[in-house]
Amino acid sequence: MNLQRTIFALFLGASTLTIAPPTFAQDDDANAVEEVVVVGIRGSMRRSTEMKRTDDRIVDAIAAEDIGRLPDNNVAEALQRITGVAINRDFGVGSEVSIRGLPQNRVELNGRSTMGDGRNGIDFQDFPAGFLAAVQVIKSPTPEMIEGALGGTINLVTAKPLDFYKPRMAFSAEYEYADKSEEWAPIFNAHLGNSWDMGGAGRFGALGMISYQDRTLRQDTYQASLFDYDGATIGMPEAQNTPSGRYVVPIEPKIEPWVEERERTAANLMLQWAPDSGKGSFFVDLNATQREGGQEAYSILSVGGTPVATAESYEDENGALNNYRLEGHHAIPKTWSTFRETDTFTYAIGGEWSFTDQWTLSGEYSTAESDTSEPASEFNWRSHDAALEAIDPSLSNELITNVTMINSPDQVPSVVYDDGEIYSQTGNYVLREFRHRERNTENTEDAFRLDLEYSDAFGLDWVSALKAGVRVTDREYEYNESGMRVKDIHRDMFDSLGNPVVVPMDDIIAAYPGAIVTPSVNSGLFDQAGFVGANQLSPFTVYDGRLLQNNIDQTYAMVQQLLLGSNFNDPGNSDGYISPNGTLQDNLTDTLSAFTNIEEDTTALYLQGNLDFENVRIVVGGRWVETEITSTAWSQDGTELVADTKDYSDFLPSFNATIELTEDTLMRFSAAKVMRRPDFNELSPTYVYNSDFIEADRGNPGLDPYRATQFDIAFEYYWGDANMLSATVFFKDVESFLTGHLFCAYEPEALAQQNTAGIFDNTCIRPTPTGHSDSYIFSATQAEFDAFVAAGRNGILTTTVTNGSSGTVQGIELGYQHSFDFLPGPWGGLGINANYTFSDSETPDGTPMLDISENAYNAQIFWEYGGVGVRLAYTYRDRFLDETGQKRVNRIGVLVAGASSDDPTLGHDYRDDLSQLDFAANWDITNTWAVYGFVYNLTGEPTINQSVTGTPWQIRESDRRYTLGVRARFE
Repeated sequence: MNLQRTIFALFLGASTLTIAPPTFAQDDDANAVEEVVVVGIRGSMRRSTEMKRTDDRIVDAIAAEDIGRLPDNNVAEALQRITGVAINRDFGVGSEVSIRGLPQNRVELNGRSTMGDGRNGIDFQDFPAGFLAAVQVIKSPTPEMIEGALGGTINLVTAKPLDFYKPRMAFSAEYEYADKSEEWAPIFNAHLGNSWDMGGAGRFGALGMISYQDRTLRQDTYQASLFDYDGATIGMPEAQNTPSGRYVVPIEPKIEPWVEERERTAANLMLQWAPDSGKGSFFVDLNATQREGGQEAYSILSVGGTPVATAESYEDENGALNNYRLEGHHAIPKTWSTFRETDTFTYAIGGEWSFTDQWTLSGEYSTAESDTSEPASEFNWRSHDAALEAIDPSLSNELITNVTMINSPDQVPSVVYDDGEIYSQTGNYVLREFRHRERNTENTEDAFRLDLEYSDAFGLDWVSALKAGVRVTDREYEYNESGMRVKDIHRDMFDSLGNPVVVPMDDIIAAYPGAIVTPSVNSGLFDQAGFVGANQLSPFTVYDGRLLQNNIDQTYAMVQQLLLGSNFNDPGNSDGYISPNGTLQDNLTDTLSAFTNIEEDTTALYLQGNLDFENVRIVVGGRWVETEITSTAWSQDGTELVADTKDYSDFLPSFNATIELTEDTLMRFSAAKVMRRPDFNELSPTYVYNSDFIEADRGNPGLDPYRATQFDIAFEYYWGDANMLSATVFFKDVESFLTGHLFCAYEPEALAQQNTAGIFDNTCIRPTPTGHSDSYIFSATQAEFDAFVAAGRNGILTTTVTNGSSGTVQGIELGYQHSFDFLPGPWGGLGINANYTFSDSETPDGTPMLDISENAYNAQIFWEYGGVGVRLAYTYRDRFLDETGQKRVNRIGVLVAGASSDDPTLGHDYRDDLSQLDFAANWDITNTWAVYGFVYNLTGEPTINQSVTGTPWQIRESDRRYTLGVRARFE
């Protein structure tokens, strides 16, 4: 990676010299074609429409309004304006894209692979929108396209230097304000490109781009765990709105205000050379991105407690209990910190050469790499009764309190404690746990492709081209984890004399000034969703998250000192070991159960015919792909590496036809088989446990790929200047969809480390002492749980993935784009761009597929006149299935009958309707200078997750973002 960066720096330095005017003789007047560039909203719409109209596939596109000026300053947020595309957000910023409800897609850069942590490609937050000339969403594949997209392929297209016939430079500088974090963020993009006529040596072009972003964002999260109770237990009659007569009861309320800092630096360099003969061209394309930043969060959590009905309690329409008491709670406030550093790099060298007027050979070698490092730390407390501690320190002495809960379908519940604002009462907390973990992911692909084209084949006018090619890849994915943990300090710590001791928060306040804080995140907490009433989960006093994020070594040294001379200095201590000497890095140990290495080799061959009749264009052919995947992990006892190899082959035929019904009306038909290999975490055979060893995720190296057969029929009508009306009917038959599956695992090594204190109702119980089980129950009391543990029936609730589930996705896409330029004067600047997608999906068990909203639509109303442009954009998608194995709702299904294998909807997590209103404006002051602004999430819409019954369990809200910027373009 360091060598690649060095090469990149050398090329970038060389480009700076290359762009200097004296380098080559240049005759713009003699060689340049007069270029008229139409910029702005209408210019973008015109180019997008032309890209869609002239393509032989079913394609939608977004074109930049000007060089480095995509309509939105985030790629995902620009893509959500396209028919059939829906996005999810991270901290309010577009991050994940699904096409026709399917998130298993490919993200390419100029037609080649990009790398991220997983299979899809680069994270859209890691790639600057300012680098792009256009973004294509290709929904119907052709044989020459790289396989691996189930929904579609997203191709990020950068400008090409040989398209420039004179020097061109552009830059933008902007500030973005986030209203929850109350921080300003600088964003800078710059482009510099030119091409030169070198006489007999041909033409040479160079384009360099650089981007920088530094932003601070905030996201407030509320969560609860949903349990089911019978009416007699809680003092209510039988529930009337659930089939089982049991109530859904949210307990364990928690808030987590997160603050994230993101810094991203990106650079791109493309060099092109075309010989004077005009028979070919050659290129070097390099792109590097570094993103780093950290998140600090405070997890304010109440656990335990028994729901008790009051005179105000009632059942809502979803069968949930509202307005009740939780008796027997205790508090566990936590400080979290994570840091992420990701380096991505793509390098490609290639070209094409026409040996004759008919035969053209092209080739390319590319490398794509992503390296991610994610250290994470926790510093946790436990509520503690100091009076009971003074009487008998050998007991657990937890401080128990009661709480009144008032729920709401769209607001954060009211949580009121009998003892007042307990989270700021520092005398009631002692140190519970310190933990540090480091995760590292490396993902690399080397690819070579060779393509041969025979144009005007065999002298037949209707065979415009025959194409054949081969692509070979070598891919390696590796994930490893290391860490250290000392837990249950509040309960199991003894001094050198064997006496039980604790570490009170007040002692740390006295010994380490500034370590304990009342964070400013209490200001503005859930100011968008709002609270249904009083809420005493805030304010709170905790360990400073910035010390975890920015100075973890100092925190570790403090913990060393606090535990010095205790049983935690004993390497055999079951609750963890901390050496009295050495640094944090000296004390990290590898987590063998998390290690995964996956090597993947593929070979693809294709044959394609491009046929052109008078009013019909056809692209037909097939692609043959062979895949070999070897998954390597440590055995469960950690004594050896074990490998599992999976081989499979796929033939992927495809057919695309475009029929010109009239000069302005097109009909398209496509049919294809597509495949998508499972993601790497889905292939890993190892268990990845949570901190308490009560939950885990596990992959399956024997998985077959996703496979689907798809059909599309489309009609497109074009008129005037970039006006368009389109309708597409699509159908996908997913033959081997992957699905989540919950089971209660029997893993003796992990069970020996399981936390069996205070979380009895979250630990699954197997019917027998040995073996995994698909059926399981949960304990009703601590005493019952202790008896199950003594019998060896406690297990680890594990989510895995399996093949065998099929499903269908079908629907219709409607698009409409119209500039009202026929209106007089300034009214002619009005226009609209709108689309609607209906999707219907179903699996054999009658549930919908993941991430598919039945209804989704986007509408943009714009006005552009005299250099001024204004755009108001609204996007909406209705409720969809977000996850099938969400552990906070794993007791709740449509039957509301507890954990039962008879209910396939247990653990199904739905995301409620999502909508967002955005605003953009720009003013082109001159042909060179422009100012612009964006406002994202104008109405401050929260994101709400629900059980299948409709009871909310999670509410999140993020910043409104305001951007002001200036842009310049020089030619």
